[in-house]
Amino acid sequence: MLVGYMRVSKADGSQTTDLQRDALLAAGIDTGSLYEDMASGKKDNRPQLAACIKALRHGDTLVVWKLDRLGRDLRHLVNIVHDLTERGIGLKVLTGQGAAIDTTTASGKLVFGIFAALAEFERELISERTIAGLASARARGRSGGRPYKMTPAKLRLAMASMGKPGTKVSELCDELGITRQTLYRHVSPTGELRPDGHKLLHAK
Repeated sequence: MLVGYMRVSKADGSQTTDLQRDALLAAGIDTGSLYEDMASGKKDNRPQLAACIKALRHGDTLVVWKLDRLGRDLRHLVNIVHDLTERGIGLKVLTGQGAAIDTTTASGKLVFGIFAALAEFERELISERTIAGLASARARGRSGGRPYKMTPAKLRLAMASMGKPGTKVSELCDELGITRQTLYRHVSPTGELRPDGHKLLHAK
């Protein structure tokens, strides 16, 4: 059975699925087998796509007007098609850059194999750039990761405040913009420095 999926980029009515619908109906898809989302492809929350994929059965073929109607990016597309292939479901693209993709045919499988290889290549490039960037930052004396929310100035204020009997920890944390865990990792309940506090104050 042929099942069609269509999507517009905006939900404000400025775009419609009329062109997609006509193409899918012309491809032989019954109106009862059409699924439509009114959301951006970059959003994970696409209930009709989820319903469409769930409804597909072994031997069915998912048909889309263009490849970009289906996925957010190349890796997302590859993951979707890999899942469909594992379940014995085909994918056919009617027009656009992916029009040669029809995983129910040998040539279509070959084309999508190239897409999958490109997605893997993209993943490796991103990984290599990340590693190279971290190494470069370390060479300049910087380390990767998120910056600490606790600063020397905040730490000194925390030390002074924690030493006072009337200090409310929750209010102090709100004022400093840190969590209780961060506070107690640096300062004891009596205002004494803990190992992370010593490290922060004496960092070069």
